[in-house]
Amino acid sequence: MVTVHSTMVDITMPDGTADAYLARPSDDNPHPGILYFMDAPGLRPSLKGYVDRLASAGYTVLAPNLFYRHGRSPVVEMPDVIDPIKYPKQFESLWPIMGSLTAALSMADADAYLRWLSGYAQAADGKVGTVGYCYGARVALRTAGTYPDRVAAVAGFHGGDLATEASDSPHLLAKRVTAEAYFGHADKDPMLPQEQIDRLEKAFSDAGVRHKAEVYPGASHGFTFPDTAYYHAAASERHWTPLLDLFARTLQGNTP
Repeated sequence: MVTVHSTMVDITMPDGTADAYLARPSDDNPHPGILYFMDAPGLRPSLKGYVDRLASAGYTVLAPNLFYRHGRSPVVEMPDVIDPIKYPKQFESLWPIMGSLTAALSMADADAYLRWLSGYAQAADGKVGTVGYCYGARVALRTAGTYPDRVAAVAGFHGGDLATEASDSPHLLAKRVTAEAYFGHADKDPMLPQEQIDRLEKAFSDAGVRHKAEVYPGASHGFTFPDTAYYHAAASERHWTPLLDLFARTLQGNTP
């Protein structure tokens, strides 16, 4: 692991300016790029700490505020412990914001994020990795399927609604994915029931996508972040191993 330089940056977008958190090794050399897609609560200290941890493994990591159309981060102020049961008002504010970011809008945004990374001096040339959490897992998968020529790896953790019956469900893009994929699912997750897990697996298998999916026993939706009521320390720490292995293999050419 290496020391990290981090900062907030502004990115010119189709509909305004997106604030984003950027972290990279402090040596100023170019490193493989990763797009880090936030969960619904957005950019906050715990998420930024995870971006730093990923950057310290040798990557230039960009974590954009996906909801920039509704303001700069934090778009919705969150309590110290994020819990939709105890603090429903925050999530009542988030639901319409999440719903307003359509698949088409999010992919226009993803193009801008990818273009920004490609023009950043400390991001290496070539394909990037993507990773998303909760809501962001959908965006990561869509990005891999929409821009297969630019994405070498895609990962998602406790993602919701990845394989619904909707006409724009993310799993329908599996046939376009050329990236290697890893998905870590929460056990008994109401946002991703078993039928969706099976549907996603079938889509990847039918499309010939190199992939692996695992269910983390005892972990709930949102298990990775320590500032949520559903944090599962063992499962959270466990998720780093396949994530770092995936990016080392696909972005740094290190085979296990």
